[in-house]
Amino acid sequence: MTEDARLPAVLDTTIPHSARTWNYWMGGKDNYASDRAAGDAFARMYPGIWALAKHSRRFLIRAVHHLAADAGVRQFLDIGTGLPTMDNTHEVAQRAAPESRIVYVDNDPLVLAHARALLVNTTPEGVTAYVEADLHDPDLIVSDAKNVLNITKPVAVMFMGVLGHVADYEEARSIVSYLMAAVPSGSYLVLWDGTDSESLSAANEDYRSTGGVPYLPRSEAEIGGFFEGLEMVGPGLVSIAEWQPEGIEADNAEPVDGVGAVARKP
Repeated sequence: MTEDARLPAVLDTTIPHSARTWNYWMGGKDNYASDRAAGDAFARMYPGIWALAKHSRRFLIRAVHHLAADAGVRQFLDIGTGLPTMDNTHEVAQRAAPESRIVYVDNDPLVLAHARALLVNTTPEGVTAYVEADLHDPDLIVSDAKNVLNITKPVAVMFMGVLGHVADYEEARSIVSYLMAAVPSGSYLVLWDGTDSESLSAANEDYRSTGGVPYLPRSEAEIGGFFEGLEMVGPGLVSIAEWQPEGIEADNAEPVDGVGAVARKP
């Protein structure tokens, strides 16, 4: 990574950063030696992290394309977006529907700097914006997103592998519930998170010791609880490697330790 004037003046590159480490696993270049070392140490304990990172982006691409191309969704609220890589939400949505409006949400200064530089419209009709807000503050997320999104019309609310950073399960559920209550009927929840396999949980505990932000994998039943009261699309809650819209045959991909779903608000 090269120095960038948009980055914070004080940036401790000796401590791994979860967004940069994830960027490394996804094949990105926005990471430092400490992130790569932490990522490699994690992968030695849990080699499946490479496949999990790859399939997380493929899940996002399939879900966003389906909602924009087939379900008529034109507004996306991507919470905890992380560092931009390839095929970001706005790129996928605006390829299918050029007028799509996307709001990214994160509160990390590093992510903010990159997002403002790289997350820009791919079409003249569309809108791409960034909201600086904490995942734990859904009220601020909604109030700021209203400056870009018309929340009287359907919105796809997205949590892509980030709710494991909310340690308390009931708080995590309340965040999802609050945001889904704020959007109208016909909106969608797109969500995945890591599941609590022994090796993934152990690797996350070891990563915590490096100073990185902890992540708590959850059971499939707990992740399913985020979708309470919503109508599942396609195959329902499945491995993110296997999720496909209804009517499209799933790839013969090996399941990974992450499950997700797309669900509609009735």
